[in-house]
Amino acid sequence: MDAGDPLPPHGFYPVSLNLVGRTCVVIGAADDREAIEKVAALREVDAEVRWITDPAALRDDDVAGAFFVISTPPDAALSGRLRALADEHKFLLCTIDQPRYGFVAMQAIVRAGPVRIGISTGGVAPRVGKLLKEALQRALDGKFARFIDRLAEQKRRNRTRLAGDAAARRQEMIDAADGFALEVRATYPQWFEDEPAGLAPHGAD
Repeated sequence: MDAGDPLPPHGFYPVSLNLVGRTCVVIGAADDREAIEKVAALREVDAEVRWITDPAALRDDDVAGAFFVISTPPDAALSGRLRALADEHKFLLCTIDQPRYGFVAMQAIVRAGPVRIGISTGGVAPRVGKLLKEALQRALDGKFARFIDRLAEQKRRNRTRLAGDAAARRQEMIDAADGFALEVRATYPQWFEDEPAGLAPHGAD
């Protein structure tokens, strides 16, 4: 789709990126919380990060050789320019809160030990994505992380103890996880509960 098209009707395709050694550019002010978080997250996965803290000073060459570019300012002119550059130079582009210009929607990441859960609303409802992340993060607490660590220990032991029996190793891990469950419950705003099904979105004319 081009920048003038609506959001993809079927959402974004979820994917994870190996960014080790890849040039990634973040565009956003030095005190922009979103930019700070994105820079830290990219460095955590060993990307080569360039941070452009003055979007007005952005040059085309700053992004021409990038693999992935994230722009945080809610600036349609900047986002449109970056989209044209992305089409020309073939880099991945995420324009925060302006998904029509980019083709990457950032995921909210839940972390618990080695477990990572990515949550994306395709840029449509970032607040809902944040609430989902917070709820899952509370559920997948330190106890959950210890449980996963114990499973990992058992899996390592089984590689030696049951080295010649893949079926037995698989059954051991199934049995070890037996009894784990996660309950999920959603509540909704009253305006939504009061609407008959099929009505226009809240606030629409």
